[in-house]
Amino acid sequence: QVQLVESGGGLVQAGGSLRLSCAASLASGRSFSTYSMGWFRQAPGKEREFVSGANWSGSSKYYADSVKGRFSISRDNVKTTVYLQMNSLKAEDTAVYYCAANHVQPTGVMSPRDMDYWGKGTLVTVSS
Repeated sequence: QVQLVESGGGLVQAGGSLRLSCAASLASGRSFSTYSMGWFRQAPGKEREFVSGANWSGSSKYYADSVKGRFSISRDNVKTTVYLQMNSLKAEDTAVYYCAANHVQPTGVMSPRDMDYWGKGTLVTVSS
């Protein structure tokens, strides 16, 4: 019902910035504004972890402690796209970044287990 495609990953030096995008394609009759969106990441040998999330309208936003003050999530419900602006990148931010969606309004950290739809991910590599 929802297809998600991430883009914007790449190689960046520590201290640099990247902007990830996640474009959603929805089945007929589905509205992007009824989906909560989240960004997750998975580093080699580690579990997938929550990075940031936004509710249906984007009025409520949530961040992992490790990225607070450096990353910013936003969404454009007309363009059916969610963004992750990543500033002051660190080597430990290196991971595959995934966007995900579900119908549940988030109240804080989002669990990967609760997400219904996933993109294939985009690789972010931060060199130190």
